[in-house]
Amino acid sequence: MSFATQQSAAPSTAGSGVGAPPSQFQLKYLTFSFIVAMMLYVLYHNEMFLVVPSHPAWKHYEPFKWWLLPHGLAGACALFLAPLQFSSRLRRRFLRLHKTTGAIYVAGALLLAPIGLFIQYLDESQGAARSFTIETTIQGSLLAITTGIGLWYALQRNITRHRQWMVRSYAVAITFLEVRVIFGVTGLDQAFDWHVLETIVWMCTSLSLLVGDIANQLYERRGT
Repeated sequence: MSFATQQSAAPSTAGSGVGAPPSQFQLKYLTFSFIVAMMLYVLYHNEMFLVVPSHPAWKHYEPFKWWLLPHGLAGACALFLAPLQFSSRLRRRFLRLHKTTGAIYVAGALLLAPIGLFIQYLDESQGAARSFTIETTIQGSLLAITTGIGLWYALQRNITRHRQWMVRSYAVAITFLEVRVIFGVTGLDQAFDWHVLETIVWMCTSLSLLVGDIANQLYERRGT
């Protein structure tokens, strides 16, 4: 990504992050602060059953509980490591760390998608609709495809395209958080309804690439 430079007697700060408009930094950190807040909310509100063996949720997860471990680990890698990838400062100072965490993110995303689909298929035996499995197929495919394209551009050394596609990939990945936050904050999880849940998941999935592209446009305005 090339940044606009100013011709002056002062040393150029283009591309270093120092010369970026303050509003861009504020928007970036506000966005990731919001994502971190969603993570903490979901961990507390939705995932506490993981440390409570007697929690009633385990009855629902019994048919596929052993698949939750690789699925959860892959998802955690994707969700928690990705924000580090968008730090220009870390990328410049610790390139090897950037590549390593990026490889873990890619592996996590590509593993997360098929396991999630398989779990959703098994969940049909407990009342989940086949249409929900179809949605999971589309969501998983979007995650795998955007991640794969981002990886391909990284291998081609096309960093701008790589960044754009990884932003789209992460926008798809965080639908996991968005659905749970919407369901929890609105109280819809207190009167669980598969149809309502599926509608919210479809909504978040369908908007994910748009959200990713808006993020790309806002980032690229730094160079105008």
